[in-house]
Amino acid sequence: MTNTDERLAEIREVDRIIVRFAGDSGDGMQLTGDRFTSASALSGNDLATLPEFPAEIRAPAGTLAGVSAFQVHISDHDIHTHGDAPNVLVAMNPAAMKSDLPKLESGGTVIVNTDAFEERNLTKAAYDSNPLEDGTLDGYSVITAPMTALTKEVCKDLGVKPRDAERSKNFFALGLVSWLYTRPTEPTMHWIREKFAGKDLVIAANEAAFKAGHAFGETAELSASRLAVRPAELPAGTYTNINGNTALSWGLIAASQKAGVPIFLGSYPITPASDILHELAKHKNFGVRTLQAEDEIAAIGSALGAAYGGHLGVTTTSGPGVALKGETMGLAVSLELPLVIVDVQRGGPSTGLPTKTEAADLMMARYGRHGEAPLPIVSANSPSDCFRAAFEAVRIALRYRTPVILLSDGYLANGTEPWRLPDVDSLPDISVDFAAGPNALNEDGEHVFWPYIRNEDLARSWAIPGTDDIMHRIGGIEKEDGTGNISYDPENHGAMVDIREERIQKIAESYPSLEVVGVPDADVLLVGWGSTWGAITGAVGRLQRAGRSVGHVHLRNLYPFPNDLGEILKNREHVIVPEMNLGQLTALLRAEYLVDATVISKVTGQPFTAGELVTQIEEIVG
Repeated sequence: MTNTDERLAEIREVDRIIVRFAGDSGDGMQLTGDRFTSASALSGNDLATLPEFPAEIRAPAGTLAGVSAFQVHISDHDIHTHGDAPNVLVAMNPAAMKSDLPKLESGGTVIVNTDAFEERNLTKAAYDSNPLEDGTLDGYSVITAPMTALTKEVCKDLGVKPRDAERSKNFFALGLVSWLYTRPTEPTMHWIREKFAGKDLVIAANEAAFKAGHAFGETAELSASRLAVRPAELPAGTYTNINGNTALSWGLIAASQKAGVPIFLGSYPITPASDILHELAKHKNFGVRTLQAEDEIAAIGSALGAAYGGHLGVTTTSGPGVALKGETMGLAVSLELPLVIVDVQRGGPSTGLPTKTEAADLMMARYGRHGEAPLPIVSANSPSDCFRAAFEAVRIALRYRTPVILLSDGYLANGTEPWRLPDVDSLPDISVDFAAGPNALNEDGEHVFWPYIRNEDLARSWAIPGTDDIMHRIGGIEKEDGTGNISYDPENHGAMVDIREERIQKIAESYPSLEVVGVPDADVLLVGWGSTWGAITGAVGRLQRAGRSVGHVHLRNLYPFPNDLGEILKNREHVIVPEMNLGQLTALLRAEYLVDATVISKVTGQPFTAGELVTQIEEIVG
């Protein structure tokens, strides 16, 4: 047997690995995690990721406030979350260890850049002594490497300055982890050459650091620590690794193409929604037009104006921006024009936690406008599901001539997973017929166009300004049904309020039937919405394997509720609602269906894990 064969024989196979990269915000942890994820995707593994960013743009180097982390869960089977607790922590400095060691599983592996554990950095991380020497890591498997020094060493003969070479130490860490967990090397090398094309010294430094880290694993006799994860058995098709913001952008484009209506995006940059603006701006070839407005109010105003002109109006924001858009959303309700308002939720209130996730905008989406101004609400449940949720939001907006609120969150926006590209031809036709001419007779018997003549869905005609013979006016002051003339008549106002509500309620007639997964008639029913889907799905699987009878229904459409939801909730001993808020959906279910729903709440800026849900569900059902 050759040395190579002996090394390969020592590799132990496992069904999953959860790796967490953590370091200073300048250490390139997001890039390192992303490259490890891409190599794993190319290896055929199923995966889910959780990038975590510092709240400050540039926190002081080496401090706890500046820790940036990226957790990736890879497996040989279908998974839905970033994992409960990492098996492996790559700590590039003391602050990363201080912040993230408590997240590591008992007995897990810690990979440490020992060069960073000097007195100054230890003080910044609030360590009284060196955790590499004081027993802090007892009970863990520890791999130490002077990553900074070794990176500088391999770069010195390339003509790279020491300070520039130090920036490549993340590639040393990536090379070492790639060797330990048998990731292919060529995808990373190809990416380096492509990403830094024309910057030969940068390419040389990063390649040298990556190779040095890869070689370190072998020369340091770490073979006993090597693990491998087989490819997952996934349905045949073309896959890409995608995050929620990109999937949502592509869903909007696909819906626009299937509708035959061009997109106009009016947006003001805000974390964590800005990447939707960046992505859509790349796709002018699909008729997408984007405007980076001067503020949130101008952004939605431009989108609503575009909808008046026959475009699919879209505006993207997060919680604080939704508050600013409220008045124009009310105007859109009155105008009855298709408009999609994307809210990528984050921790609040006010500026809150810009880089952390939360799902506490449901009540604002439901009631956050003055007067009776009902809006349909759609939510996404996974990064790739943002595509389908966006398509659904557009379908509703176009068919029912209404603004729609689409709820995502920071976890979905930045998290990634493999996604099988859909067959575009299989997507439903959502094409729109614009008004082509007069649709009524006035009191003089003349053919005229009345903007509030309605179809069987109670949706009014959508007329493009400038089209011959359909001059009309719409606006924020109450209009007379049919004619669109300004009306202060009390009876007309009451009728218009009722019609707007009835039109939104009719949307529920177009939903597919709800599916209860697990045990459909179980006494314990979990009701979820948004990004809790992955953790709930994992928890249900664990509970069933433990002999528990439990079901799960997940809601995409949060207003109006599906017509069959009430029947599903009836006669359950426990209705449990995990939410990343203090119980907003729980309150709505209790009010609408008079069920004794119980909330499992989490508002820490972190998503649920399946394990913590199992623990809390067991406590509730006893």
